[in-house]
This record gives sequence, C-alpha cells and structure tokens, in this order.
Amino acid sequence: MIKELDTVVLARELDEYHLKRGDVGAVVHVYPNGAAFEVEFVTGEGKTVAVATLSKDDVRPMRRMDILHVRAYASA
Repeated sequence: MIKELDTVVLARELDEYHLKRGDVGAVVHVYPNGAAFEVEFVTGEGKTVAVATLSKDDVRPMRRMDILHVRAYASA
C-alpha cells in the first residue's frame, strides 16, 4: 500500500511533464482508498519540476533492490 511520503517509481511516460518511465517521485497526498496520488518530482537540487495526480497504475513503490539512475531534465 502506497502512503504519503513514500518514494515511488513512474510506470509510464508523462510527456506533458517531460517525465520518463523510471523517474522517482515522492507521494505528497493520497486520495481516499488509494484511488489516486499526488506525486512530486524534483531535480537533484530539490527544485520541483512537476506535481502530478496519478493512478495506482501510473506508479509503483520503490523496491529495496532498485538502483537509481540520473538523467538531465529537459523542460519545454
């Protein structure tokens, strides 16, 4: 079960935010019954690049054996 402040991994591309599958975000709000989540995505310096409302199919919890990868964020 995903809860507030959990780290999650994006399961699909979000072209409108220039986010890629595998990008990591933090859950800042959980809607009733886990129907949707507000997820914040930030740069390595902590600058917010997007806050998106996502469904449980759009994200997954960070797994213990996941490894992070860095990429440059290319905004419009």
